[in-house]
Amino acid sequence: MQVPDSIKTKLKEIFQTPPGFRPGKNLNILIQTNTNRLPAHAKGEILSGTFTPTAEASKISKAPHFNNTSTPIWARFSNSTGLPAIPDTDGNADPRGMAVRFILGDHIHTDVIGHSTPFFPVNKGEDFLALLQAISTSPPDAPHPTPIETFLGSHPAALAFVSAPKPAPISYGTEQYWGINAYKLIAEDGKETFIRYQFIPDAGVSTFTADEVKDKDPNFLHQELEERLSKGAIGFKLVAQVAAEGDQVNDATVHWPEDRPIVELGSLKLEKVLEDSAKVAKVTIFDPIPRVSGVEASEDPLLEMRAALYLISGKERRAA
Repeated sequence: MQVPDSIKTKLKEIFQTPPGFRPGKNLNILIQTNTNRLPAHAKGEILSGTFTPTAEASKISKAPHFNNTSTPIWARFSNSTGLPAIPDTDGNADPRGMAVRFILGDHIHTDVIGHSTPFFPVNKGEDFLALLQAISTSPPDAPHPTPIETFLGSHPAALAFVSAPKPAPISYGTEQYWGINAYKLIAEDGKETFIRYQFIPDAGVSTFTADEVKDKDPNFLHQELEERLSKGAIGFKLVAQVAAEGDQVNDATVHWPEDRPIVELGSLKLEKVLEDSAKVAKVTIFDPIPRVSGVEASEDPLLEMRAALYLISGKERRAA
């Protein structure tokens, strides 16, 4: 676990994340402004609800949550950065995160994790660590080209991540979230299908301009969640983009062509914020490895790195 532990240490060193919270992840505004800070997903809310699969889901996966009539779920919405009190209006809070836990029994679950951009800056843990090191040695007064400028110049995926628009959402419930890694769905007859997940909001995607969001309350997304839930459940569709033969399934920075089919796997209905949301978040470790029959991880090296990093960070939160 040398690389994941080094990443965790570097994140906390750069971002000065308080004990008991998730370290850092978002890189966009940080890299653009070249400040010596690194954003994660410390601030967030966990909602409870239900997942109902489509008939199509059971045809391509034997996983229980794709075959049961319905499955209870948790969904954690979050801001990027390791700051538990980051204003929802801060540009460093994007991309936002959405992690869903499918609760299959006592201590039995599987998770799907996404964020509000289809881009990711690197395709392996060693490069992510190198990116953090480049950031940490690029203060505003550093001579040009700075280490981060050099890194971006030699890593086009990182530059694409930085350049991609990431406007603030009107609501966590009006944002689209992408799973960056590919997974293999396995049907009852053994047929294998490589996919990437997406969460698509029933209310449609709706965002603020930079001018519109700057005057909002620092906690407007939490407040908006409460108001939206008072009027009914928040809905999402879980869909899968299906890879074709020859598509790259082991590199999160390589996008599949837009004409690849989209299969609807089911619907999520989120009904309320957990009463002990912050307490539950502190002890919950979301896992990018499926660990359930009918869904397998691809050979993308980021998956094992992310799982190890989340586990290390989660154990430290629990001990704090």
